[in-house]
Amino acid sequence: MTTASLAVDPYADRAPASPVRFLHGVNPLAKLLAPAPAMILLVFVRDAATPASFLALAYAIVLVGARMTARTAVMLFAVIPTMALVLGAGLTLWSDPTRVDGSTPLAQLGGWTLYSGAVEIGVATGLRLAAIIALALIAGLTTTGPDLARSLVQQLRVPYRVGYTAIAAFRFVPRFRRELEIIRQAHRVRADHRSLLGFGYVVPLLAGAIRHAERVALAMDARAFGAFPTRTERHLVPLRARDVVFTALMLVASAALFWLLFPWGL
Repeated sequence: MTTASLAVDPYADRAPASPVRFLHGVNPLAKLLAPAPAMILLVFVRDAATPASFLALAYAIVLVGARMTARTAVMLFAVIPTMALVLGAGLTLWSDPTRVDGSTPLAQLGGWTLYSGAVEIGVATGLRLAAIIALALIAGLTTTGPDLARSLVQQLRVPYRVGYTAIAAFRFVPRFRRELEIIRQAHRVRADHRSLLGFGYVVPLLAGAIRHAERVALAMDARAFGAFPTRTERHLVPLRARDVVFTALMLVASAALFWLLFPWGL
């Protein structure tokens, strides 16, 4: 990080996304609730076709509706596929051979045999976990913590004392990141190499955190935080018709996939 980058306000709002990237304009609660039933039902699915279909659906929604950044690309095209492959391979090798010995043997090493049933179990489990994570990314990549806390207060009537405390906690993260980088640069200027392992950063970072917490507490007291049962909100996160449409379409698509594939085999 350069000195110029430290001048950037860590609390500044992001630049508005293109209208095509519609997910950034959808209410956070809608993005959480719409894929939730599919994520829960995928836990009880054992085939590979159903999680693969939901994985494709989630990728299509994220690729079209979310702002594509380097972090998003790494998550979609490196982290999730690698995790699914590693998990699938691990569970393939870990499967109990006595439960799949009726399937076709694929390979044999000494007394150990790799059956096709073990491969199917590993692939299905890896795809299932990847699909659940990909569905969670619909909200995770396009929702900020403060907006989620505001929508919880405004739509679900969560007490504002809880919501605003959560917003204050979310804002600690960029501040700590910024202060940590300033402390690192100060150590470099003084040619202090004793903090290479990071232990030298703990005390100044902790002191800064305590000072910031005191300022936040004083600012909240000065604004009569907690003195009244309700408060007005400067930043509104409304629930609009497009949020209802997005939720309904997502639920219909999920129901259609489960109905077509019906992975429970009754």
